[in-house]
Amino acid sequence: MKKVTMYTGDPCPYCNAAKALLKTKKVEIEEKDIWANPAYAKEMLQRTNGARTIPQIFIGNHYIGGNDKLQEANRNGELDKILSN
Repeated sequence: MKKVTMYTGDPCPYCNAAKALLKTKKVEIEEKDIWANPAYAKEMLQRTNGARTIPQIFIGNHYIGGNDKLQEANRNGELDKILSN
């Protein structure tokens, strides 16, 4: 299964929802807290072409986006395909 990187912060209900979904998929998440480490915020901005909201989620090198995009990918079956490829 691919590595999942999630740019997060605390508190963040959207981050928590995304983590909860990914845990149901038995996925290990590398969390990068942008508020605790400003370097992660800069990295996130570069990797997402300027997205400033959290979470921002990458599966392997595939950019998912935020929690809404993750939930949508789960509903339409794309998430399982992305995780298994």
